[in-house]
Amino acid sequence: MMKKSLMAMAFGTFGLGIAEFAMMGILGSIAQDLQISITQAGHLISAYALGVCVGSPALLLVRKFPLKRILLLLSVVILAGNLCAAAAPNFTMLLIARFLSGFPHGAYFGVASIIAQRLAPEGKATQAVSIMMAGMTVATVFGVPLGTALSNAISWRLTFVLVSCWSIISLYGIWRWVPRMDALPDTGFKGQFRFMKSPAPWLIVFGTLIGGGGVYCWYSYINPLLTNVSGFSVSSLSWLMVLAGLGMVAGNLIGGRLADKYPAGLVAAVVQSCMVVTLLSIFFFASVPWLSVLLMMIGTAGLFGVGSPLQYLIIRFSKGGEMLGAASIQIAFNVGNALAAWCGGLALQAGWNDRYPALVGVPLAFIGCMLLFTLHYKYERQLSKQTE
Repeated sequence: MMKKSLMAMAFGTFGLGIAEFAMMGILGSIAQDLQISITQAGHLISAYALGVCVGSPALLLVRKFPLKRILLLLSVVILAGNLCAAAAPNFTMLLIARFLSGFPHGAYFGVASIIAQRLAPEGKATQAVSIMMAGMTVATVFGVPLGTALSNAISWRLTFVLVSCWSIISLYGIWRWVPRMDALPDTGFKGQFRFMKSPAPWLIVFGTLIGGGGVYCWYSYINPLLTNVSGFSVSSLSWLMVLAGLGMVAGNLIGGRLADKYPAGLVAAVVQSCMVVTLLSIFFFASVPWLSVLLMMIGTAGLFGVGSPLQYLIIRFSKGGEMLGAASIQIAFNVGNALAAWCGGLALQAGWNDRYPALVGVPLAFIGCMLLFTLHYKYERQLSKQTE
């Protein structure tokens, strides 16, 4: 039953992965069809991220509901948002639909993480979270290319229809296989925020935001780096992105497995420190094609390798406000992504070549690494002693 439950929730994250990442590949089709500029179309990505940030705190309104009911409700919103996007008659309505689509994103990950940990046997909690999150990484390998292909061959609206159809499958799976779970103990509205008085959750959130942002500085501009510096043709980018997605899948699953054997904060900190070295290596060796591809896969593996350990840790450090804490990781990832794209873009606007976004990301990745090491040595080890 546990495997079926985790698979049902992973179906949901698969759909969310397509909804979030496929937009990059269909912006041109949307801009052409709705007769808007690419810059305007880019606001659809921002609208989704804004929905993630607003939707996560909204969990407080349903905190007294059983966890399964909350997950079903969020799945219905995912379905409704993408159906609205598929049928949007103009840019304004599509913008609203994208905001609605992003609304349940962080909340879904937060609630599903708590359920996954409750379902997991002793010593397997982080692996369970990584399996639940695996849907998003698998989406980058299969779902996003399929959505892009449907957009290019027929219509961009079919990409959102694809997510809607998948949401129905996920909704059925959650209803059928996720067991009923009682609501979390209600600590009151103010009690939901009490965990924020401790520095540990903030170290996790800012370690995620700044450290992940460092990697996104490079990854936001991966296409021009591969074509202009590494020398790959534009036609080869599709299979290169599949390799990048495979790196994400591997990193997510390996990170979850390691975090069940070793302290999760230490695993995340070590992975983040590897990202500092990886970004520096990309800056210096991106002109070597085979090495550029290898470093790309290591980079994407590291980007998602910290996800499940930090998702597990934030729940441990947010007693009384677990749903809000767990959802905050997705807020941090999305805000970090947006800020990173801006920081990396500054280097290109200054006239530097396509290697430099990776270099801009190095100090951010280093700061994230230091925050996570501080978390481990000052707070995680102390918490482990208290629970022994």
